[in-house]
Amino acid sequence: MKTLVLGAGIIGVSTAWHLLELGHEVIVVDRQQAAAQETSFANAAQISVSYCEPWANRHAPAKLLKWMFRNDAPLLFRPQLDWQQWRWGLHFLAQCNDAAFERNVRQLVALGSYSHAALKDVVRATGIDYKRLERGIAHYYTSDAAFADAAEAAELMQKYGVARTVVSKDELFAIEPAFKSFSHRIVGGTYTPSDESGDARLFTEQLAARCAARGAQFLYGHDVLRLEKTGEAIDAVQVRDRTAGENRRLAGDAVVVACGSYTAPLLRTVGVDLPIYPGKGYSATFKLKKPELAPFVSTIDDEVKCAMSRLGDELRVAGTIEVGGYGLDLDGKVARARCRMLAERIEQVLPGVCDTRLEEDGGNPRFWTGLRPATPTNIPYIGRTRVGKLWVNAGHGTLGWTHGAGSGKAMAELISGLRPHTDFGFYGFDAGKARQRRSAGSPSMA
Repeated sequence: MKTLVLGAGIIGVSTAWHLLELGHEVIVVDRQQAAAQETSFANAAQISVSYCEPWANRHAPAKLLKWMFRNDAPLLFRPQLDWQQWRWGLHFLAQCNDAAFERNVRQLVALGSYSHAALKDVVRATGIDYKRLERGIAHYYTSDAAFADAAEAAELMQKYGVARTVVSKDELFAIEPAFKSFSHRIVGGTYTPSDESGDARLFTEQLAARCAARGAQFLYGHDVLRLEKTGEAIDAVQVRDRTAGENRRLAGDAVVVACGSYTAPLLRTVGVDLPIYPGKGYSATFKLKKPELAPFVSTIDDEVKCAMSRLGDELRVAGTIEVGGYGLDLDGKVARARCRMLAERIEQVLPGVCDTRLEEDGGNPRFWTGLRPATPTNIPYIGRTRVGKLWVNAGHGTLGWTHGAGSGKAMAELISGLRPHTDFGFYGFDAGKARQRRSAGSPSMA
């Protein structure tokens, strides 16, 4: 089968890799000049199977109201004259209850566990080096009330097979001594040794190179103009070469839309309406001044909802979500406040460890923003749409790196008529028509 994959982020490239594994001919289309140049470019670097709680929970509505007028709020809803934003928000509020929260957690853990195993398989097969650290993920709390709630969250994760445990502050410092300088604020934490961290961009770039070496065609610098629909199926994809200024018509047996936040507008042009809306996330990458004092364990700061991961001689800190449209501005008042918050927080927690000076003070931090393709449940859409030959792999929110390898593997299996070995609700999936996977050497093609 010839499969067109639209999007060369972690989701699209993982899909391409696994399609090649199952014997497909693959063409990948992306508007950028290389892989992983948008949402996968500078995320929090965490493979966080154990820290996959949906944004929607019983506390979220009150917090959103409290945070609406704070430019540096962890989750900021910025109302727009956009029906899709308000529709998304109403669906989100409907998920803010305990029953929905647990149902969504179960799905996210299932996909996360499947994906982590898939990632390990890819790394073993390819030897890709992406500044990987297999030190687990810790989560510290500065509030007694939040720490008390942590025990309930850990118990829920344990229920679904994740070894997330509550630890005292002394146990936390034994796991990661770097945070002792912030001991006057920390009251305790949780820790999952099976999680890990690494650079998603490096991984995706190298996996794309290996896909190309195996025969996949990458059309970088190509805009997707439209999906051509004839009857009830996709006939072709119209793309435009930005350099040559020429249009091309690409035909295939299957089309996978993995365009992140831009997936939903593209799918709506052919009658597939999914509630995927962008959540603007921020990150900062700081040079280490004192590497010996920097953490090796990737960690979440509960108070400001940011994550920090060591990437060689740098520290990546990422967090905050802004639900307010498709803008990528880094110079506006809100953007500057959110970037400044990341720098100030790291200096509070790890004083003198990183060069957190802002540019106006002589520093050189690398601030970045990207659009996380969020669903109200935080559960992505992976599967077949009701339009013939059209598939979707999008909506991963802040968990694209965590769920990337598994989402790509599952997508390739579904297209090949196989049943992924995970208890996850795939979009448009008909278990009666799917076959159990046989050996890797004899894939069953749809």
